[in-house]
Parts: sequence; structure tokens; C-alpha cells
Amino acid sequence: MKKDYYALAYYLFTKVEDPHLEVALHKELFRGMDVSCRIYISEEGINGQFSGFLPDAEAYMAWLKKRPAFSSVKFKIHHIRENIFPRVTVKYRKELVALGCRVDVSKGGGHVSPGEWKEMLDDPKFLILDVRNNYETKIGHFENAVLPDISTFREFPDYADKLSKEYDPATTPVMMYCTGGIRCELYSSLLKDRGFKEVYQLDGGVIAYGNQIGDDKWRGKLFVFDDRLAIPIDEKAPPRDPIVQCSSCGKLSDLYYNCANADCNTLFLSCPDCVRTSRGCCSEQCRNSPRVRSFDENRGNKPFRRAHLEKIAVASEQ
Repeated sequence: MKKDYYALAYYLFTKVEDPHLEVALHKELFRGMDVSCRIYISEEGINGQFSGFLPDAEAYMAWLKKRPAFSSVKFKIHHIRENIFPRVTVKYRKELVALGCRVDVSKGGGHVSPGEWKEMLDDPKFLILDVRNNYETKIGHFENAVLPDISTFREFPDYADKLSKEYDPATTPVMMYCTGGIRCELYSSLLKDRGFKEVYQLDGGVIAYGNQIGDDKWRGKLFVFDDRLAIPIDEKAPPRDPIVQCSSCGKLSDLYYNCANADCNTLFLSCPDCVRTSRGCCSEQCRNSPRVRSFDENRGNKPFRRAHLEKIAVASEQ
């Protein structure tokens, strides 16, 4: 029997007295539920990505809203066909976003609704800033956005310094966006710390924009940190052509894979034909390595997503 699932994205900056207790309570709640997740909790709040069978997902949302510290949390919801994380992961993390420096989120940029954001995109006075990593921006982004060439969150403070030298902070209004909104909470504060006077952030991120507005003024797909890797921002819109190419043959393809070589695991773009030929490897060298994971093309863009449960195949057996 087909089951309906929800994918949830959410975060909340709030004072949490005992984050380790909240971690334990989450783990206890999830026992016996048909769910998977990646949830981080700290003294400064919660950052969660979750999937679950619809009744279990609804039960979790209701339960979290009853927790005193998290009563004002807002969920962004997608309908999906199955769980999208390999396991249940709930951890304490000192930084909800690994920025590497302290910022005051209360001094961040103004929140702009998706509707307001769409109108502002047409105003040429704004610097539209994508604050995601380069492998995310490569497959999709807003039209005319500035795309920083950074590969980790911790590089953004240095990039903010660079930006303040390239643009006049006093006269350059900035519109920034990320996947679900949490990075903008920190990065907008960081930009204001660097002297930018007028900073706005897309409330709810690209996920909220896609849910409420659709894919107008958006190019490509949205990178997500789960088994799907790349999704349309509007589930109801007709499919759009990819804006990137297969790294092997050059055909248009926005399908990401992690290299089947367990010692590499590099994220790379490939078309279905090339990834089938390479057995999921990013290079010939990786294909001939001694620790290549078994490849099953029927698993779509995650042909070995549960590799932690599988045996490593010897390359010569491929």
C-alpha cells in the first residue's frame, strides 16, 4: 500500500535551557515512528530537516509546538514518496550553522515575504546575494543573483569582507537568500556588522518562495541536503531544462551523485548514461579503487544511499 510522507524544514533561534535533554526527548519520541531526520539542537535553538509517514510527521509537529522553547517554530512542508534521510540523526551542536564566529542574530536583516521578494527582484538598485555554497548555486539560483564561490559555510565571513570592498556598504542595499532561511539569519547580521546599512532576507528561504510563489524568476533546481539532492522549487510547475552539464559528456544534467568510491565520496554531476557506465564513480581511478560501493541504478540519484548498511564491494567485482 502506498504511503504518504512529509518532508519538513524548520529552524528557530530561541533560548534552550537543556539542549541535551531535548535531544534525548526527540530520540525517545522517534522510537517506533516511520521517520528519518537530521536535527541539531543547541543552547541557541533548533535546526531540523525531517521526513516521516504523514501521521508520524503530524504528530511530531504537534509535539514540538507543545515544547515550551519551540512553540513558535514554523514548518515548511513538501509532499514526498518515502523517507529522504538514511537514518534518524538528532545531535547537540554548539553552532546551529557552522560559521566559526559569533554573531547577534537579533541584529540581522529585515525579513521579506516571498511576495514582496518577487517584486523587489525587479528593482535594479538591489544586490541580490545567494549565500549558499557553490555546489548548491551551480544547479539553481535566482536570476541576476551574485553567486559567491565558496564551498563551506565558514568561508562566508571572509567573503563578507571581500564584498564590503567591492561594493559601498553605505549605499548598496542587499537582498540575500538561502535554502530555508537559517543561514540568512546569521549572514545578514554579519553583513550589517561589515557596514551594510540596508539588508533584507527572504523569509523562509527558497523553499517558502517555491511553495508560495512558484518558480518565477528562478533558474534550475534547488539543492537540498537529503537523498533527493536536487528538486524543483515548485512541485506543480512543468519541468525545466537543467542549467548545468554532465561532468563527463557535457549533456545537460542537474543530477548530483556521490562517488561510489568510499574513500572519495565527491559530489559530482552526471547524466544517467554516464553514471551507469562509470558505476557511480567520478573517475576511472575511483572506479578501480579497492573500496567501491555496490551500484544499483534503480535507486535513482542515490544508488547506494544506505551504504552504511551495505558491504563494500571489491572494485574487481564491478
